[in-house]
Amino acid sequence: MQKITPFLWYNDQAEEAANLYVSIFKGGKIVDVRRTGDGEDASVTAVTFEIGGQEYIAFNGGPHFTFTPATSLFVHCDTQAEVDYFWEKFCANGGTPSQCGWLTDKFGLSWQIIPEILGDLLSDADDERAARAMQAMLTMSKIDIAKLKEAAG
Repeated sequence: MQKITPFLWYNDQAEEAANLYVSIFKGGKIVDVRRTGDGEDASVTAVTFEIGGQEYIAFNGGPHFTFTPATSLFVHCDTQAEVDYFWEKFCANGGTPSQCGWLTDKFGLSWQIIPEILGDLLSDADDERAARAMQAMLTMSKIDIAKLKEAAG
């Protein structure tokens, strides 16, 4: 068992959210579904799921709390194809693009879909090259690796 498990609070969409996430991430799986009540009156309280080797708990806690971009899930991507895949999957399922590789899924949870090369370019030893990459990134919604490289020079 992992020591720390992210706990995600939903109004009443925990099961729907967990099912979406495990469908998007290869190898994702539902680990456990907790219910209250009996038979047809049973309702989902919490869903434990796993994506990317990390376990999460999605909880139906009601409308008291909502997500903000202050908390996001960062998806490390190796290629443009991987960036495109995650971006398209989240946006096609009701997500809303933001800027600089961020999007919000249909449940309000923020995700960062970020290629590894972005960190390399932004921390380049050549400050001017890093600045050009930063300026290019700031104009993007979905990160475009080729355009980042071109801007960095």
